[in-house]
Amino acid sequence: MAGLSSNLLFIAFILYLVSILFYGGSIKEKRANQGKRETNKWGKIAVSLTIIGFIAQLGYFITRWIAAKHAPVSNMFEFTTFFGMALVGAFIVIYFIYRTTLLGLFTMPVAILIIAYASMFPREITPLIPALQSYWLHIHVTTAAIGEAILAISFAAGLIYLVKGIDQSTRSKKTFWLEVIMFSLVAVLGFVAVSSIFSAADYHEEFSWVDKHDNEATLDYSMPALIGPHEGQLLTEGGLNPLVSVPAFINAKKLNTVVWSLIGGIVLYVIIRLVLRKRISAALQPLVKNIKLDFVDEISYRSVLIGFPVFTLGALIFAMIWAHMAWSRFWGWDPKEVWALITWLFYAAFLHLRLSKGWHGEKSAWLAVVGFVIIMFNLVAVNLVIAGLHSYAGS
Repeated sequence: MAGLSSNLLFIAFILYLVSILFYGGSIKEKRANQGKRETNKWGKIAVSLTIIGFIAQLGYFITRWIAAKHAPVSNMFEFTTFFGMALVGAFIVIYFIYRTTLLGLFTMPVAILIIAYASMFPREITPLIPALQSYWLHIHVTTAAIGEAILAISFAAGLIYLVKGIDQSTRSKKTFWLEVIMFSLVAVLGFVAVSSIFSAADYHEEFSWVDKHDNEATLDYSMPALIGPHEGQLLTEGGLNPLVSVPAFINAKKLNTVVWSLIGGIVLYVIIRLVLRKRISAALQPLVKNIKLDFVDEISYRSVLIGFPVFTLGALIFAMIWAHMAWSRFWGWDPKEVWALITWLFYAAFLHLRLSKGWHGEKSAWLAVVGFVIIMFNLVAVNLVIAGLHSYAGS
């Protein structure tokens, strides 16, 4: 059953990847036939591939649940793949409301990057630790992921707005920060590339170190150690001595992975810029030529309007119920809890500024993009680098 689950996930990934080509084709054909409002044949094929891929990934989720005997959302691989599936599902729903394939051209690459990111973590099915043995885990995590996925649609729509609305003919603060967002997406791809290279080379280093409870332990690295653990001693002959060491409350191995991801992202970004000979956002601008800014602004706003209450239920209310059952307290200022609260406060401010201060259009688009950056920071940096009660999710 576990093997079938993995095959279904791979099939879904390939279908999502192929669908991007057809989404691109649908945009070009639409530009050639501007009088037609219905989805063209390229768009229909793209959406069909996306739906079939979603069904395959749903099959992965169900079969892995059967094999694990619990909902597969208990570690980084499982949660992140579910997040990617929820993002695709949210896009499908939004597509049938607004009938725009352009949203798919921007959403599906993000979903693919998320699933590819998940594939770099251990995929083994493991039994739940005692704190996770509650049905509230399933309710809390899945609802939070679905809320974040819907909010991610607002990011895609906001990104489309900024790509079209910002003048790319001259350098400015707006073009700089928009390109930073593009680089962050490339950095995720850099993580996948770097992880794959060192995995193929079977790279291995082992350190002894002292954890935050002053206990001696060992730590295995799958990448050269640029960042070393607290009071770490290299045990592997011929291994790389770390450039710096970090305090015990920081997960040195995961931080080292983040640093290598940034290095890989920089290399990939430079290559892409050399090929395109222009900013990535400038290269994407012709694809959004015929989109109406008010249209994507509405999609972005409505996605937040729907996603925010779902996220509130999953990441705060259901999370506090589960925390009380697992640790006998509703709130503990764990890093993950703090960043969930920050995310909630940000989107609450988004809606306040939108409804009370009239922050429509470009300002709203920037907020949607920054909100997703906060979500990804919570997923990547907080889960991987900062040790806390949610550190099991980094396995």
